[in-house]
Amino acid sequence: MEHKDEEQFGEKEQKDLLAKYDPDARTKQYEGLLNWVVFIGLIAFSVFQIYAAITQSIPRQTLLSIHLGFALTLVFLLFPVTKKKVGHNKLTWYDSILALLSIWVGAYYPLNEDRIVNTIGSISPMDFWTGLIAILLVLEATRRAVGLPIMIIAVTFMAYAYFGPQMPGFLRHRGLDLEALVNTMFISSEGIFGTPLYVSATFIFLFLLFGAFLVKTGIGQYFNDLAVAFAGKAIGGPAKVAIFSSAMQGTISGSSVANVVTSGSFTIPMMKRLGYRKEFAGGVEAAASTGGQLMPPIMGAAAFLMVEFIGGVTYWEIAKAATIPALLYFAGIWIITHFEAKRIGLTGLPDSEIPKKSEVLKKIYLLTPIFAVIFLLLDGNSIIRAALYSIVITILVSMIRKDTRINIRKFFDGLADGARTALSVAVATACAGIIVGVVTRTGLGLKLANGLVELSGGILLLTLFFTMFAAIILGMGSPTTANYVITATIAAPALILLDVPPLAAHLFVFYFGIVADITPPVALAAFAAAGVSGGEPIRTGVNAAKLAIGAFIIPYMFVLSPQLLLIDTNAGEITLSVITALAGMTAIGAAVIGYWYRPVHPVERILALAAGIMLIYPEGITDLLGAGLFVALLIIQFVWKRKGKDNLQTAKA
Repeated sequence: MEHKDEEQFGEKEQKDLLAKYDPDARTKQYEGLLNWVVFIGLIAFSVFQIYAAITQSIPRQTLLSIHLGFALTLVFLLFPVTKKKVGHNKLTWYDSILALLSIWVGAYYPLNEDRIVNTIGSISPMDFWTGLIAILLVLEATRRAVGLPIMIIAVTFMAYAYFGPQMPGFLRHRGLDLEALVNTMFISSEGIFGTPLYVSATFIFLFLLFGAFLVKTGIGQYFNDLAVAFAGKAIGGPAKVAIFSSAMQGTISGSSVANVVTSGSFTIPMMKRLGYRKEFAGGVEAAASTGGQLMPPIMGAAAFLMVEFIGGVTYWEIAKAATIPALLYFAGIWIITHFEAKRIGLTGLPDSEIPKKSEVLKKIYLLTPIFAVIFLLLDGNSIIRAALYSIVITILVSMIRKDTRINIRKFFDGLADGARTALSVAVATACAGIIVGVVTRTGLGLKLANGLVELSGGILLLTLFFTMFAAIILGMGSPTTANYVITATIAAPALILLDVPPLAAHLFVFYFGIVADITPPVALAAFAAAGVSGGEPIRTGVNAAKLAIGAFIIPYMFVLSPQLLLIDTNAGEITLSVITALAGMTAIGAAVIGYWYRPVHPVERILALAAGIMLIYPEGITDLLGAGLFVALLIIQFVWKRKGKDNLQTAKA
């Protein structure tokens, strides 16, 4: 791709990139009546969800059925059968039939609720055929809106459920006939209408709607302005702007790719113009944008699933536990970009390109809704209530200035955009419910957990490695929500069997499911960043993985020592852990880049990496050893830097 500056990389190119790398953006573009039908359908979806959240009077199964019906219908109207049809403006006959069948599936349970409840455990022929159609619709909608991998996994699990008696060894089970399989997947609350879809229909939808309204206030551009004002003048300023901006953008966006394209279209050209290599500039944006899902208070949509899967913890407890690891992750990227800027002699942005802080701070009120979410959750409000209040606060706050005001048009666009964003999450969680249903009915989760522990010989580090590998493989090309459901069902129990705290186990698989977006060879976020930067995709992915090295180390550390998650600790231990971990990330950053206060010798790089790992691991003896090595390396750096200057002055004399 040829070089592009900020002005050239416009809205059309952003849409093209999103359509290429983000399944959410691969939709048809209707005109006229069809456009209005879809628009009204999206608004109706949001209105229904808001009504359900306010009244909380709709029975669970009815709520999930209608939620799924809306999502399936709109997916078949919007998402084409193949990528070649993206952007087309015609509704095909087969999509019309699939949309009508989706309406029937969504309405079936509410219309037959009393009969189904009274005859629980048995299904009628109509139940069977409707359930079978529902399963097929969910699989096809997932393929279109999410991708092929998660659909194939769901089909594989159903095949396992059906062919149980033919399975080898410890995987053998009694098996489910077709009727029992459909009953589990469609009638019961264990399959499609299980916990994942419930979380989508309650927590996730409302927070996606909240994010859509935040976008309508122009908060995305404000994040960029705020980042430039406070970080643009620093050494290698544009890279730090990308980190700062993407960390904030990620709190309202559940998509790494969308975050890369929207934020990166502003930051990547700026980094290139200042002197960063294409692949490094793209890597910075990809790593920072992907990490947005790790950043409290909102995090990725999968964090809401964690509340239900772990049980006994609140969302606020999860967000609180994730705070230190997230800060360490972004600190690591910041440190590495700083050392890279020093290594190649980059400076900050010129004064002419940096907005006045006083002007930027005039719009600080735009952050009120985000602070409101934190306060509401901290105050003990339910997730649903916190989301509803935050949407209202966002609309009220937007009225302060004309340029941020949400008018009637923006209001309805916000409703439509929130629903549109929720479509892929809804079908992905419905498909993930199929997997959970099979695991629950067959006992596969415990079998695989025991198998994983047996494979590792009961050695925790080996089990962690196998779990990491599984999460990254499953996460390649899959959304975080689906990836988390699978790994939380299969891999996390193996860690819990080895006495890892449940919260640490689930955050471990959550982390590696997310970093799959920047791990070659798939690395969708890195590929999208390469599309903006014009760099080589695989090299961009390698740079992103190198920048995000903290994400490959920190999860091991908080599993081995849960103080980093604020589990069974105190203020003194937390402070010490943060200080030593930051020092550790500094040493690791120097090892990765090969520069600190001066170029780092290969032997020093090895020692710096060792010092960093010991300092991040929050134990007394490792902290002491790491600190000693850290100080020794600092002294060597300063001594040789001073000698280099003295030699230079002597030569000049």
